[in-house]
Amino acid sequence: MTIMRSILCFVLIQFAGFICFAQQSAQTTTAASVASAPQYTPTDQGSSVTFKIKNLGFNVEGSFTGLKGKISFDPEHPTEASFDVTVDAAKINTDNEMRDEHLRKESYFDVQNYPVIRFVSTGIQTSGKKENFVMSGKLTIRDHTKDISFPFIATPLGNDYIFSGAFTINRKDFGIGGTSTISSTLDLSLTVLAKKQ
Repeated sequence: MTIMRSILCFVLIQFAGFICFAQQSAQTTTAASVASAPQYTPTDQGSSVTFKIKNLGFNVEGSFTGLKGKISFDPEHPTEASFDVTVDAAKINTDNEMRDEHLRKESYFDVQNYPVIRFVSTGIQTSGKKENFVMSGKLTIRDHTKDISFPFIATPLGNDYIFSGAFTINRKDFGIGGTSTISSTLDLSLTVLAKKQ
């Protein structure tokens, strides 16, 4: 009986050791694939971050520049990609300087206190089509951070990539504009040229 117990204990210890080794190997493989993924830098040149919103029934269109950030993307392991990208809130442009200056003020983007708009990805899923994905992440405007999700396309361009997508937000969720007459719905479109480092 003592021998059987010893054998059983030995088998259990070996099995536990195998499970632990397998978990460590899986974690190491994942970490290695993320660490070795190509790194990209978003650039203003060749990119566009645009928005559209209605004001008294008329469309007002504008854009942001000042793209910065880090992108890790491997087409062989797209679900392990990561995006951390910002735009300069003060560089809003609606082709009307008086309106732009108004939008930079405290009741809108409050650029003095919140100089950047930031998006950080939290997950990426494949959509079943080549180069088509669904991105989830956290969008921060002013001092408000909200979860968003939207489809995007990753198009190779030589050694670089163009990432494009679009989504809609409620400006009031981010404390923009208060009770202004402008629509609550803000449509954003992104075309980001990311240069390989």
